[in-house]
Amino acid sequence: MSARLQSRTHAAPELARVATLSIGKVARSSGVAIDTIRFYEREGLLPEPLRRASGYRTYDTGAVRRLRFIRRAKNLGFSLDEIRELLALSQDREHGVEAVKQRASARLADLDRRVRELNRIRRGLRELVDACPGHGAPEQCPILRALGDAHDIGEV
Repeated sequence: MSARLQSRTHAAPELARVATLSIGKVARSSGVAIDTIRFYEREGLLPEPLRRASGYRTYDTGAVRRLRFIRRAKNLGFSLDEIRELLALSQDREHGVEAVKQRASARLADLDRRVRELNRIRRGLRELVDACPGHGAPEQCPILRALGDAHDIGEV
């Protein structure tokens, strides 16, 4: 072993046993911004990384997998607290899958409720847009009338 490699290995022996990645490499590999990685560390979603003698963070490939998990869960609408639960449940060999399915089913039910509400709002707005001639006095605009008292129009 070269003296240079040996000195790096002895300086941080725990780093020699795992693949070490810089925060920039982890960010690119996971699709998560550097500031977001630091935020997840502060929030406890990502374990504090080892540090080199220089103070720079160093990560293993498990951090990339965990960040991808977090990013995908966020894309599915899970909150950070729910993601924290999912991460913990992913380690539960006895009841984890059952509990994960329950959380995902609850998320799906919430999304269905929100979609129904958005469709209701969309229908109402569609009716207003269809009823509006797009010209004339503001007092006659059905959109403005629906949003407030026609007497308030022009009062700012």
